[in-house]
Amino acid sequence: METGARPSDIYRPGLATLTDLYQLTMAYGYFQNAEADKEREAVFHLSFRNNPFQGGYSVACGLESLIDLVENFHFFQEDLDYLSTLCGGDGKPIFSLAFLAYLKNLKLHVDIDAVPEGEIVFAHEPLVRVKGPIIECQLLETALLNFFNFQTLIATKAARVVYASQGRSVLEFGLRRAQGVDGALTASRAAYLGGCDATSNVLAGRLFGIPVKGTHAHSWVMSYASEAEAFANYAKAMPNNCVFLVDTYDTLSGVKHAIEAGRNLRAQGHELLGIRLDSGDLAYLSSEARKMLDEAGFHATKILASNDLDEEVIESLIDQGAAVDIWGVGTKLITAADQPALGGVYKLACVRDLTKDGKGPWQYRIKLSEQVIKISTPGVQQVRRFYTEERGVRTYLADMVYDEESTTPPENMVVDPLDFTRRKAIANGTKYEELLKPIFREGRLVYKTPGLEAARQYREDRLKGFHKGILRLLNPHQYPVGIEAGLSKAKLALIMKERGFEKD
Repeated sequence: METGARPSDIYRPGLATLTDLYQLTMAYGYFQNAEADKEREAVFHLSFRNNPFQGGYSVACGLESLIDLVENFHFFQEDLDYLSTLCGGDGKPIFSLAFLAYLKNLKLHVDIDAVPEGEIVFAHEPLVRVKGPIIECQLLETALLNFFNFQTLIATKAARVVYASQGRSVLEFGLRRAQGVDGALTASRAAYLGGCDATSNVLAGRLFGIPVKGTHAHSWVMSYASEAEAFANYAKAMPNNCVFLVDTYDTLSGVKHAIEAGRNLRAQGHELLGIRLDSGDLAYLSSEARKMLDEAGFHATKILASNDLDEEVIESLIDQGAAVDIWGVGTKLITAADQPALGGVYKLACVRDLTKDGKGPWQYRIKLSEQVIKISTPGVQQVRRFYTEERGVRTYLADMVYDEESTTPPENMVVDPLDFTRRKAIANGTKYEELLKPIFREGRLVYKTPGLEAARQYREDRLKGFHKGILRLLNPHQYPVGIEAGLSKAKLALIMKERGFEKD
């Protein structure tokens, strides 16, 4: 079941104030300098600088939240009342009544382009491009980063866990360890998009149509005089949904008791669906449990394992011959424990003035840094993905970031953004596709969201087009991503100018 639940269905009065204060102070600055700034357009790009988890790729997630925000963007009276109470160092209000009135009547007129949810993306290329009045672009920054940073991180972590599982089912069990209600809901959705088969989170199941799965806790077993009695009573209450947690006291004894309960279930026309291991040597215990189940005639009974799992532990357990059919992954997935933030950024790339004669030319802007990785890229950026295709199967070759508004046709030369001496030439005539799709035009939604199930399938299909080396967990191959040669030259010239080595 696909549902239409969105952040605005949960949070009231709205999400316009889901922002850092400095976004509003900058917007106020533009408003106060209306003659100079109000009639200016800008282009911002949302990107990230490193693939998370030292991996070779990322899975884009967050577009649904972006769409919901922009469609429902409005400052309610409660928001304005609160903003009117904010004061400066002199004790007087920061914002004027005129500015608050402006916010009350604000309607977004931005153009937004973004990669679809489930797209495979890489460092240094934009996931989102926002173009429009500079105040509006500025007001969207924090929320968009909040959406894409966390959701992309969790979707990527899930994809890695699913890859490590080598085709075995993965369940997301992280609700109780998640960072709050929203962290749990958002992460459950992102984990499902990333490839998990189900969640334990019932609210996420209701809101997003994600399959829900669960067993029982140790407390169920402990509440009875014996483990055998606990299993028998659970089977009596729910004969069509029996997966027994077998490690409350002694795991292999627990397996024997599960088999005993399974025989009783079978006599009543039901089957023992599975057993769950939550501690101990999972490789050894799962192998022993499999032997016991098979010898008792329960060949179809699944073995589910949990206990602080992540992609590295799962890969190791499979290498050790673990007889696990289903992996229950919680804390380390839902919190992205080994890298709790993606580090996405939202950078201004160009501005232009609107005059009575029309729109002026775009003027490049660049952010410099002593760290090369933090130097931004100018232009109205689009991402072109080159590929070959044989019998309907695509193989992706490289991604190129280029200036969509440039008067010079893009060259088929991809330049490493961190080292302009590293380049990859793409043969003329090579097929390509543009990754950033139109989402909003003048504030109006022009994109039809495919839904969570379709986005999940899209991720799976797209991954098939990349070399296996990019997908591996340890020391992945680096997929070529760079800047188009002409834009790279323009970026270098701008750097030299801003550092005083070249004159206007």
